[in-house]
Amino acid sequence: MPQPPCAPTAVRRVACIGAGVIGGGWAAHFLARGYDVTAWDPAPDAAGKLRRLVAAAWPALEQLGLAEGASPDRLTVAASLEEAVADAQFVQESAPEKLELKRGLLARLAAAAPAGAVIASSTSGYPMTDMQTEAADPGRLVVGHPFNPPYLIPLVEVVGGEKTDPAAVEWASRFYEAAGKSVITMDRELPGFIANRLQEALWREALHMVAGGEATVRDIDASITEGPGLRWAFMGPCLTFALAGGEGGMAHMLDHFGPSLKSPWTRLEAPELDEALRTAMVEGCDEAADGRTIAQLAAERDQGVIDVLRATGRLPRPRSDEAGGTE
Repeated sequence: MPQPPCAPTAVRRVACIGAGVIGGGWAAHFLARGYDVTAWDPAPDAAGKLRRLVAAAWPALEQLGLAEGASPDRLTVAASLEEAVADAQFVQESAPEKLELKRGLLARLAAAAPAGAVIASSTSGYPMTDMQTEAADPGRLVVGHPFNPPYLIPLVEVVGGEKTDPAAVEWASRFYEAAGKSVITMDRELPGFIANRLQEALWREALHMVAGGEATVRDIDASITEGPGLRWAFMGPCLTFALAGGEGGMAHMLDHFGPSLKSPWTRLEAPELDEALRTAMVEGCDEAADGRTIAQLAAERDQGVIDVLRATGRLPRPRSDEAGGTE
């Protein structure tokens, strides 16, 4: 792989290919971190939707803290993919999760982007080995898997494929860190990566409970937000379970609770997503939303994450709080 056009900390221009919820969220994040962002999406109404997404996210980004010079005005929407990446120092691809589409798009990006520029895919599950098969220059292709919304959730999982140059993985990880992300650099490919596999296990069990009439959507959400989710905001499941062992830690926990692993508590196979289950999930979410629009729920989510980040010391409190001016 040719040398990247600059060091990870010297990047000034980023290209975002795909401007939906994830790609638009990436664009908002990079803009807030002071980068110039050029975006491209084939949808005819993509430019308007992208600018509305950035505008909606900006109040939350202001609370998080903007980099010097950060502005939505530094966003450019290009007329073509080739124009979008022509002078990019890093490329973030966020196209729909369709393997053949990803393969062709990454091949086009590898052919059009400046020599050595690292290209990352936001794929939520495909291994890069499966996506880089058509690229003439696969060495610079990596996975940079975010969590929604990318402008708010710090995590990004980075991993290469069989043909990825390890230097590209290292470069991407250093770039994401410089861009304010919390990075897990994986040393091997794993379908679904780490966080999605854990999230998927919880999701499948939730679907089983709704399908079996064992719990409502509202019950399931409350069981996490009022229960383990409060701990997971600052301590993961492994350390949380270790504390269940008291002074004996994880060893005592496993010895004491290990036999329950044989109990039929979970069903990791997905239930059949038939029309009845689909309807139950849609209607259950409508009920749980209680009249709130998607935009209102997103704003609540953004504020909730900011509050948790502040409460756990990962985000400075507003100066009025520090001065004791608010209660």
